[in-house]
Amino acid sequence: MLALRSGLTRGLAARTLAPQVCSSFATGPRQYDGTFYEFRTYCLKPSKMNEFLENAKKYMHLRTAYSELVGFWSVEFGGQMNKVFHIWKYDNFAHRTEVRKAVAKDKEWRQILISNLALIDEQENEITYLVPWCKLEKPAKEGVYELAIFQMKPGGPALWGDAFKRAINAHVDLGYSKLVGVFHTEYGALNRVHVLWWNESADSRAAGRHQSHEDPRVVAAVRESVNYLVSQQNMFLIPTPFSPLK
Repeated sequence: MLALRSGLTRGLAARTLAPQVCSSFATGPRQYDGTFYEFRTYCLKPSKMNEFLENAKKYMHLRTAYSELVGFWSVEFGGQMNKVFHIWKYDNFAHRTEVRKAVAKDKEWRQILISNLALIDEQENEITYLVPWCKLEKPAKEGVYELAIFQMKPGGPALWGDAFKRAINAHVDLGYSKLVGVFHTEYGALNRVHVLWWNESADSRAAGRHQSHEDPRVVAAVRESVNYLVSQQNMFLIPTPFSPLK
């Protein structure tokens, strides 16, 4: 089994990335490289949440032998309860295909997967790219996370990108929250942007939000971006003990 995983790792390292085509404010296939992030959301049976998380903690190393887990969280507030959210990173679509094939052949992981599927009510995934003006950040210490989801008007970043960037940077530059990443959906609900924030605690997040609402610089930037907004929602996320992002 270790030999299989080592061989896969060497094979993946030798991959040729997709051709690079640059654009000043493009997403999807016009990103600087093929790297994308798969968002997975699982709604669990109410009585099975703890069992699922214990299994994931014990056996996740089997799955992360094949591809990078960015973060794994339980959803504390926002939407359906008994829900987990996780992000996986891939170099390109060929990479994901190779990983999925290799994982399917791993008998040990497959056995764990079959038992865990009985604990899940619903599964959802989205394929996203980081917007070109943002890189994925890793907080220096443990905290809590907020995933804010913005449904934008059709037209893509060419229409709303500059205004949205100014609204995000207003919060970041003035220190109201720490930005982890801004993602634009490629597969899933189109014209959707996910913004992942980090805060030390739920209370520090609330305090920063109240202060930002009274800051005229933030208010002005946000007011411009809402002209392109259809709807928004958020989730408050608690990192699991085995999550790389703490």
